[in-house]
Amino acid sequence: MVAQEAPLPHGRVEPSARTTSPVGHPVRFRETEDVNLRLGRPLRLLLGRRGTVDSSLLDTIGNRLMTRDEAGAALARALRMADTTHPDRVTMRQFRHALAHGIEAVPQAPAPLREFFATVDPVPDWVDFDLLNEGGEVSRRFGPNAADALMELALIGSYRFRGATDVLVRTGGLAGDSALRRLAETQQWAIAVNGHDAMRRDGAGFRLTVHVRLMHALVNHQVEADGQWDTARLGLPVNRSDMAATLGLFNAVQLLGVRLLGVRVTRAESRALMHLWKYIGWLIGVDEDWLCDSERDQHRLNYHLLLTQSYGGAAGPSLATAIVEAQGALHFARFAGLRRAYTRARLLSMLRYFLGRRGVRDLGLPVALPWAVPPLMAANILRHHLLGRTATGKGYLLRRGDRFNQRHLERYFGDRKPDVGEMRP
Repeated sequence: MVAQEAPLPHGRVEPSARTTSPVGHPVRFRETEDVNLRLGRPLRLLLGRRGTVDSSLLDTIGNRLMTRDEAGAALARALRMADTTHPDRVTMRQFRHALAHGIEAVPQAPAPLREFFATVDPVPDWVDFDLLNEGGEVSRRFGPNAADALMELALIGSYRFRGATDVLVRTGGLAGDSALRRLAETQQWAIAVNGHDAMRRDGAGFRLTVHVRLMHALVNHQVEADGQWDTARLGLPVNRSDMAATLGLFNAVQLLGVRLLGVRVTRAESRALMHLWKYIGWLIGVDEDWLCDSERDQHRLNYHLLLTQSYGGAAGPSLATAIVEAQGALHFARFAGLRRAYTRARLLSMLRYFLGRRGVRDLGLPVALPWAVPPLMAANILRHHLLGRTATGKGYLLRRGDRFNQRHLERYFGDRKPDVGEMRP
């Protein structure tokens, strides 16, 4: 983590920073800090004495809003190079071949491709593959609870803030018919990384994660190149601070979300899942000083990232509405209309629980009663607090989670499930 320097009083921030943007920081940096302090109050209480605000960490976040993944950016430029005879030009076929078989399998591999794989192929000394597998099993045992936490609290909850949401709208990432496909690809990745040995070099989780890194770089290149993006206001389209914030949604926010649904999470389970996403974060290009071993460290970083956000904007409501409406296109073998309507109603109910009345309204969604939560919590207490304490119970939860994940992908993909090479930025 970034070293602390002169932490501010508990829960307070520098008043001047709320109305002006420091030189080198985009305008959205700390633009709505009063709102963010209110939203971050539960995190601050959870952190206790560690909930003090570190001004140097806030400044680093502001700086990294203006920096990109340079290894990915160089490869993106090489892939988009118009001169087909240039020695540095890379094709998607070469990238896919290197991803599947290793860079040595690509004859006369261009320098940007070699340099990219020189970044992702070496395994850091701190990686423990047994612990990665354990982390994957933890998430698989969460089953539908992980899907709920990631969809409602993490993904749709993040749409209340500007930056990444504006990128998605600009690129049409969740517009019209593409909404279900994009959601399906995200679900596929989040599930694939949890498989046994999935994060080894030949594993599906590794390949999908590296592919995600390239897609981020291609999106950033596309939006930067079109000349319409307001960098002075929003920072770079896909920047290193927003990448770190996204990672925080998949690890600590997932753990927080399942706990809010009544799931029991032990310290060992938390450590394993955090380790899994630490390696995933390293692969997608998150700065190593922002890769956290513990939930508490990630919550502290997430709190600071939250304080720097810009709440609101038109992009979030359109994205949230697209996801809610995409429930009407899910694939069911029987009673499709009824089950789609139920899934949509349940999604709105869960959003009301996780985001509150104001959060739902700010996303332009109808405010529902959280009727889906009480029976879910009752079932989770039985499954995770009683059965989950035994080896037999854990095996049952793992099998149940795997069955759910398979059905979940089928509902999003139908019979059109792509492999890694078919995913598009």
